[in-house]
Amino acid sequence: MNSTGGWAPAVWRERGDPLLAPTGSGPLDGLRVAVKDLFAVGGYRIGAGNPRWLAEAPVEPADAQAVRALRAAGAAIVGIAQTDELAFSLSGVNVHYGTPPNPAAPDRVTGGSSSGPASAVAAGQADVGLGTDTAGSIRVPASVCGLYGLRPTHGAVAVGGVLGLAPSFDTVGWLTADPGLLRAVGEILLPAGSSGSAGPAGTAGSVARLLVAVHPPEEAVCSLADALGAELDLGPLRELDDVPRLLAAFRAVQAAEAWRLHGAWITAHPGALGADVEARFRFGAEVDADVERDARREIAAGRERLLDRLGTDAWLALPAAGGPGHLRRSGTGDRDAWRMATLGWTVMASAYGLPSCVVPDRMTQGGDPLPAAAGSPRRPVGPAPVGLALVGPPGADRALLDAAVAAAGTAAS
Repeated sequence: MNSTGGWAPAVWRERGDPLLAPTGSGPLDGLRVAVKDLFAVGGYRIGAGNPRWLAEAPVEPADAQAVRALRAAGAAIVGIAQTDELAFSLSGVNVHYGTPPNPAAPDRVTGGSSSGPASAVAAGQADVGLGTDTAGSIRVPASVCGLYGLRPTHGAVAVGGVLGLAPSFDTVGWLTADPGLLRAVGEILLPAGSSGSAGPAGTAGSVARLLVAVHPPEEAVCSLADALGAELDLGPLRELDDVPRLLAAFRAVQAAEAWRLHGAWITAHPGALGADVEARFRFGAEVDADVERDARREIAAGRERLLDRLGTDAWLALPAAGGPGHLRRSGTGDRDAWRMATLGWTVMASAYGLPSCVVPDRMTQGGDPLPAAAGSPRRPVGPAPVGLALVGPPGADRALLDAAVAAAGTAAS
């Protein structure tokens, strides 16, 4: 389907009823999947959120591995959903196709770069949003759209047939409105027989301690700890002191890898990208080999320290983003400030390759998430979702998914 046909081009690049039928039958029978426009979908092009890229892309002969697995388990592909350009953003703002609506907070963005899948799931147009997470692109949309989301352990889910950004950090993740469905997708995409390294497969209670990043802890954190039988560790989270250095190191490596992947295309297509996205890529051209090497060493040392702190029985509990999604009307400065605040919370899981599961926490009521300009009043806005991220040691994916189900049960009781 090449015309919009009444559906929003800010959400969907292609839409069908379905676009592609299941290839098998299984636990995902009857479910509808929105696929981020970075995945190969057989018979269609990868558009990567950019019309110039789309125009030059070849037609994909086969599905990406994750798409193929979902279809074989009974799911139908209802459409190819929009993304921020080449996935190098966190807002969900695309200068070419527009900003997808956020049904949970209409005056705010969906977050990105898995913006189209998040919007589709939040609107009930899809049951599952299949996306990617490099710096937070599953976790952030989940947080600001009131959804559940999983960024798996780096390398746990096959990335074959997915357009990359920074291979050292790229993961395939997914979003749902229901935690049981989030877990069901994990049963298909995660390696067979994998388990949380904190305990046996399928045991949400395998975590003994939750290291809480914000004090006092939110009510949702306390309830979750009770549901999991975990102790709240309210001691100072020293790892937060490392975040500024870690973030600088992460951004250097991410940008250097992104430029190696896409720099030639960007150079050959000046002005094809939005100015803010192009600037992030061009920063990577300035990262020399010594800076990148030192940054990788910083990341490796920090990872070792954090894993030593977590051991086999502790998880982090921290905000999934730097607050509610920024307002749709926000300018570049406010968007960048929100992006950096958000990266400060997402970077540990991203840089260290750790699994992170987002559960809806609460709806906040208030004004703009960032200070208003001098002399201008804060404009009251409606409730906006904020999510809680749980971060575990490598391989704790299934235990984190069980925790999301437990969290939902606690909230409902």
